[in-house]
Amino acid sequence: MDNKIIYLSEQGYNDLKNELNQLITIERPNIIRQIAEARDKGDLSENAEYDAAKEAQGLLEAKISKLEIELSNARILDESNVDTSTVRLLTQVTIENLENSMQMKYILVSESEADISSKKISSSSPIGKGLLGKKEGDVVDINVPNGIVKFKIISIKSP
Repeated sequence: MDNKIIYLSEQGYNDLKNELNQLITIERPNIIRQIAEARDKGDLSENAEYDAAKEAQGLLEAKISKLEIELSNARILDESNVDTSTVRLLTQVTIENLENSMQMKYILVSESEADISSKKISSSSPIGKGLLGKKEGDVVDINVPNGIVKFKIISIKSP
C-alpha cells in the first residue's frame, strides 16, 4: 500500500471525493447489473458479455481503491497562505522561453490535479520539477521531450 502523502487544493480534494462517490454510487451498481444480466444469459464459459463486465468490474474496483488511498493520504493546502517567495505547490508561475520569448502561466499542483487545459501542471512533471524551489528572475534549464529548454521565471503569485 502506498502511503505517500499528496498535497491538494481544497477544490482538488473535493473533486477526488466526488469522483469516488460517483464510482461507488453509480458506476459500481451499473456494473453489478451488467454482470447479473450477462449471467442470466446462460453458459458463462462462452459468454463474452459476462467476461467484459467482470473485466470492467476489476478495473473499476482498482480505480476505487486507488482513489480511496489517495484521499486517505491527502492533505489540503491552504491556498490563502501560499508562500510566493519561491515556486512551490499551488503557486502560479509565469515563465518565458528564452529561445522564442513565449510566455506561459502555470499553476503547480499535485499529479492528481494536473490538467494542462486549465494550465495546471504537475509538480512531478519535467517543467514542474525544474521550477520547484526557484525564485523570480532565475533562469533554469529544463529537460523536456524536445531537449533542454531555458526558461526565465518572470513572476510567482498565489493563484
